[in-house]
Amino acid sequence: MKLKIILLALAVFVALGFTLVITKQPSSHDDMIAILKAINKKNNNILNPFNPGPKIAYLDSFIRANPSAESRDFLSTQGALLLEAGKETQAVKLYDKVINEMDFMTTDKVFDNAAIAYMRLGERNNCMLNHNGSSCIFPIKDNGVHINKTGSKRAIELYKILLQINPDDLESRWLINVAYMTTGEYPQNVPKNILLPGLNSTNVTDVKPFKDLAKSLGINVNGRAGGVVVDDFNNDGYLDIVTSAWDLSDPMHYFENNGDGTFSDVTGRANLSGITGGLNIQQTDYNNDGNIDLFVLRGAWLEKGYGDQPSSLLRNNCDGTFTDVTKPSGLLFFHPTQTATWADFNNDGWLDVFIGTESSKNNFDSPPSYSMLYINNHDGTFTDIAKTAHCDISAFIKGVTSADYDNDGWMDIFLSTMNGKKYLLKNKGKAGKNIDFEDVSEIAGLSKNTERTFTTWFYDYNNDGWQDIIVADYKFEHPLSYYAAAEALGKPVPNAGNVFLYRNDHNGKFTDVTNAAGLNKVVYSMGANFGDIDNDGYLDMYFGTGNPDFRSLIPNKFFKNIGGKKFEDITIASRMGNLQKGHGVAFADFRNNGKQDVFAQTGGAYIGDSYTSSLYLNPNNNNNNWISLKLNGVKANKVAIGSHIKLTFTENGIKRSVYKDVNSGGSFGSSPLKQEIGIGKATVIDELEISWAGSGTIQRFNNVSPNQFLEITEGYNTYRIKKLAKLIFVDKKDPLCMPIAANLKNE
Repeated sequence: MKLKIILLALAVFVALGFTLVITKQPSSHDDMIAILKAINKKNNNILNPFNPGPKIAYLDSFIRANPSAESRDFLSTQGALLLEAGKETQAVKLYDKVINEMDFMTTDKVFDNAAIAYMRLGERNNCMLNHNGSSCIFPIKDNGVHINKTGSKRAIELYKILLQINPDDLESRWLINVAYMTTGEYPQNVPKNILLPGLNSTNVTDVKPFKDLAKSLGINVNGRAGGVVVDDFNNDGYLDIVTSAWDLSDPMHYFENNGDGTFSDVTGRANLSGITGGLNIQQTDYNNDGNIDLFVLRGAWLEKGYGDQPSSLLRNNCDGTFTDVTKPSGLLFFHPTQTATWADFNNDGWLDVFIGTESSKNNFDSPPSYSMLYINNHDGTFTDIAKTAHCDISAFIKGVTSADYDNDGWMDIFLSTMNGKKYLLKNKGKAGKNIDFEDVSEIAGLSKNTERTFTTWFYDYNNDGWQDIIVADYKFEHPLSYYAAAEALGKPVPNAGNVFLYRNDHNGKFTDVTNAAGLNKVVYSMGANFGDIDNDGYLDMYFGTGNPDFRSLIPNKFFKNIGGKKFEDITIASRMGNLQKGHGVAFADFRNNGKQDVFAQTGGAYIGDSYTSSLYLNPNNNNNNWISLKLNGVKANKVAIGSHIKLTFTENGIKRSVYKDVNSGGSFGSSPLKQEIGIGKATVIDELEISWAGSGTIQRFNNVSPNQFLEITEGYNTYRIKKLAKLIFVDKKDPLCMPIAANLKNE
């Protein structure tokens, strides 16, 4: 009766011409979008070092008002800003004007700026506007050679002048060799006195070239440096892709795998429009509901208060959409960061998160910040206990990773910093909110290395059952082209961009085995991850390289693990040495054929240094066998992060084991939590052992057949075999090819 009265009253209300207005209460999701818009607007000013637009506008207005103020230095500054803004044509015209009208003997810096502007013009007209799978792949050859050679030809002229002025100019020497590659004239037409020989040669014969098919699949996002998560967000068994980029004007992208060899951009439908920025993104399952959530990290590298941005926790609603729950979860903070690690630090079966912030003594506009340890309250909220847990580190933290390095059943933490100190924080094994850490860096032998470092992770590179540490040096005094040329000439600067490998000695200590492992190479990693491209059971590494300088035009690097003893540089053989700035990296079996492909998010800091992402397809370098494991925790956290996997098998008459922890991989890029593990030529897995994180449960399965997708739930003595369609990704440039998928359905 009451309902009828209410409906009658509403009908009368409308009949009389009134409009019923229902005010929508702002949600936490709307709040975050508003916060991001407000900060982006505030940061759009002339003092922001990575925002050239306001500076260009100011200089233009100043010159119009003061024509007599125009000078060589003034115009050169304007040209550099135009290059940062991606206006290469305007930049080269301005530099030509300066060179033609100003004093020749005082313009070597102008020549330098003009040369890189012309290099960028060549890249814009060829690698970007006419992009193909060979674009900007070092060494540049075949379809990577520029069609429009104007930019490169002019750059070569200018670099010749610079090398006449200073024959020891290593930056120019590297870049002119690259320019000759883009015109198809390396090495035959490069003058002998400036040639860097051997840049196009490799001794690797057992690695076939990968092929970039991102453009054909419509997933070649053109953006700046950012992150990527590859995982199954809708639980259909097929791997989806989410990308981000670092500026608050840069959108996220969510590509849903259609299960037929294609992807669809469902960003809007997923409610991710307006959730911008993110130099890094990670996956988690913070509420233990079995749906993969997202964590977006923002503000890194930005000082003077511009990096005081919130990170975002995005809840997967299990209906194809995400909701920002940062504020109600208690994770709303305003500190610059791009690094965090999700793990069950107190062994209660729920994922916690440790976040490293960038605290700089030079950042007078913001107070010091400290790392945070948010413990999961099991109700969708978190509590920061970093101070009482003795892990509230204040440093310019660039990398955070977690693992149980001493095999005592508790997750530990390692931090890399630009201050030079490395922190190994040992978990003292206290439950609940009494969790406590001890800094054991010196005891572990990690304090001797005082280099500035960035990319880092734990992994078991030599399959001895103990987690080792990778941490990459990031010290530089020159554009990175300088170090690349020095290495090519056999005189690299010591500890310049190296990758340091620390072997776990099983006694709480680590030994630096960088040189013995063949990793004393110039890399300068900004992002990286690991995987097993040939399924031999040993983990390989792909590094995205660079820094904001346009002259830092060096290839991303790929290293193959040789039997857990050393690493071989396969950059050239794999055809994955993209010269553009590399960042987020993920290894994943996109095609369900047991072979890991590599997704790489590419692009620099400035809008003028944006570039398209790549999906490098694995050419199937051998016929090794594999197993794919999706673990579901019960007492352990639902997605089983931190659980230990041990596979024991006999290969060529020799019994051996492969070890893998459940995690998303390396720094700045997240591989699937479904673990893809190679077993070489073994035809059966004698024993599959799982030590479930936090719960202490150990399960074993015997005589497991390889080349299958298995789903294992903690406590159940049987596993589920999933049948997934083998997908074929087609290069759409070939009109005779059509997408094909095997006629297999999910069980």
